[in-house]
Amino acid sequence: MSMMNKMTVADIDLKGKKVIARVDFNVPLDAEGNITDDKRIRAALPTIRHIIDQGASLILVSHLGRPKEGPEPKYSMKPAAKRLGELLGKEVILAADVIGEDAKAKAAALKPGEILMLENVRFHKEETKNDPAFAKELASMADIYVNDAFGTAHRAHASTAGLADYLPAVSGFLIKKELEIMGKALENPDRPFVAILGGAKVSDKIGVIESLLEKVDTLIIGGSMAYTFFKAKGYSVGNSKYEEDKVELAANLLDKAEKKGVKLLLPIDNVVGKEFDPNTETQIVESDKIPDGWMGLDIGPKSVELFSEAIKSAKTVVWNGPVGVFEMEKFAVGTRKIAEALAASSAVTIVGGGDSAAAVEQMGFADKITHISTGGGASLEFLEGKELPGIAVLNEKK
Repeated sequence: MSMMNKMTVADIDLKGKKVIARVDFNVPLDAEGNITDDKRIRAALPTIRHIIDQGASLILVSHLGRPKEGPEPKYSMKPAAKRLGELLGKEVILAADVIGEDAKAKAAALKPGEILMLENVRFHKEETKNDPAFAKELASMADIYVNDAFGTAHRAHASTAGLADYLPAVSGFLIKKELEIMGKALENPDRPFVAILGGAKVSDKIGVIESLLEKVDTLIIGGSMAYTFFKAKGYSVGNSKYEEDKVELAANLLDKAEKKGVKLLLPIDNVVGKEFDPNTETQIVESDKIPDGWMGLDIGPKSVELFSEAIKSAKTVVWNGPVGVFEMEKFAVGTRKIAEALAASSAVTIVGGGDSAAAVEQMGFADKITHISTGGGASLEFLEGKELPGIAVLNEKK
């Protein structure tokens, strides 16, 4: 899915135009409604600044949280609009609705260089249904559509895809960066190319494993997923979480890796505990010697060494998903060591959204990683080689 031929916000004349831009301002809020992490807002600044610097006026549309039935004050875009205003040093006007009277009046009155934030687009169930009439109402306020929300690019919603039916559609700089860096890794990586997949379920990552087996030199598997592969190798896994119905599939994937000459690395030792509990007693055991009554909760020190060596020799590394129960300090060691190995590497390092991105941020390694994806689900589908609806709809360069 090459993006090099899609138009971006830099390829289009914006002067005097009204631009509607889909951004991902789905930021975490505390109980008082304060933003606890504004990195998604900061990530959109280059696109926002470019649009208003070109003499356009800008209408921003985003969702926040998962409102159930219509407008809910706790999911208002108000804190996001306020924070954006602080970051830009200028007022961001907030509409009281999405396609209602207030939004339309404020959009009509918008002057070049001004910014309007519409209310939470998911206050309308038509958004997630990609309802054409709703998309048309949104589009009626603007001349050009910019999609810069990679985090929702894998969803075909009205504001992430539907708008392109009514307006010229281009990507913002954030989507451009995501696709250039991840696109190169998949289409033409510097080798050795190493992928690390963690997380709980093989079922979530089947497509990704299948797709990466065609591309990588080494595939490392950690997290609960590994125990399904141990089962496939005939090991006893004690009380470790694994997917009974995916054991046969794991065996096929092991077989496929061997046929393709891909090194598939599984943990060789594990930190096991008695209970799924931060204070449980633990021991370190080899992968084929997990005792009955114990469960695997992290990779062990020998596995850390094996995986770190593979990372050290790599020229491209993609990591998606923690390799242990990293929410518990006791079982965060493996994930932290993988993050450290990536941070120390001179390779192109790509961390695919979600929990692994959170781990890298929390551990303070973010600035040593080439690229941290802004979309967990979207980056997984991208790695799987699926076409993302929010990108498929963008205009091609002439």
